[in-house]
Formats: sequence, structure tokens, C-alpha cells
Amino acid sequence: MRDIIEQVKATLPLYEPETFVCGSKGSCIGCPKKLLEMVDSDLCYWESALDRGIEPQFDEIRRFGKMCTSVKRALTRNGLI
Repeated sequence: MRDIIEQVKATLPLYEPETFVCGSKGSCIGCPKKLLEMVDSDLCYWESALDRGIEPQFDEIRRFGKMCTSVKRALTRNGLI
């Protein structure tokens, strides 16, 4: 899970200012700001859980990976990646 977290941090522009700007005239496909906040929230949760010794179940890992893949696809459609 830690490897997945590091890969997500390296791939997605979580803390870059240009990703927190709304598209002009509703040109966004999905709100990049909200999507990245959702990923960041899950990242923080799992980092904290892993530090406390809580190991994720397979379905939790799959769900997290699927969410990150979907967010990456949306950011690609919006031209942010």
C-alpha cells in the first residue's frame, strides 16, 4: 500500500496550484479540485492508518487504486496531466 501511495504522489499533481483552478465556462469534465481533494483525503487516511499498524484489506487496496485510476483519467481529459 505504501508503494501505491508513493506512486500516486509521484503521478498526480496533488499540490500544484494550477490544478485548483476551475475551467472557463464549465469546460471541466469532473471537478479536478474536488477529485484531488478526495484522493488527498484517502492518502492521508491510509498513511495515518499504516503508521498505526492497520493493514488494508485487498478490497480496500483495489478500491483505492480504482479511484486513483479514475481521477487520473479525469485529469487527463481536462489536460492537467
